[in-house]
Amino acid sequence: MSSHNRDVGRYGEELACRYLGDRGFTVVARNWRCRHGEIDIVATDPRGVVRVIEVKTRRSTAHGTGAEAVTPDKLARLRRLCGAWLAENPHSGGAQVDVISILLPLRGTPALEHIVAVGW
Repeated sequence: MSSHNRDVGRYGEELACRYLGDRGFTVVARNWRCRHGEIDIVATDPRGVVRVIEVKTRRSTAHGTGAEAVTPDKLARLRRLCGAWLAENPHSGGAQVDVISILLPLRGTPALEHIVAVGW
C-alpha cells in the first residue's frame, strides 16, 4: 500500500472516530490485530453494544464506494475478528459489525455513511 493510501486511510479513521465520539460512542481500540487480521475500530455504543467497525475511505467512487468494498469474505473475516476480540475482552452487552464509508473529495466536505449491523 502506498504512503498516500495509508494517509488517506488514517485520516478516514480519524474522521470516523470523531463521528462516533460525537454520537456518544466510546472508542476502545484502534487497529487491533490478531492472527485473523485487523479491526479498524472497536467501540461501544451508548447502549453498551460492542461495535467492530470497518472504515473504508475513498477519494472518488470511480471504483465503487467504500461500503461496496466490503465483500462477503471480508464480512466473514470481520465476524471472526469480532469473536476473537470478545474472547480476549469478555462483554455481555452484545456485539455487531458496522461499516463506515467515507468519501474524501478533492474539494468540499467529506461524506460519511455509517452502515449499522452489516449482514446481521
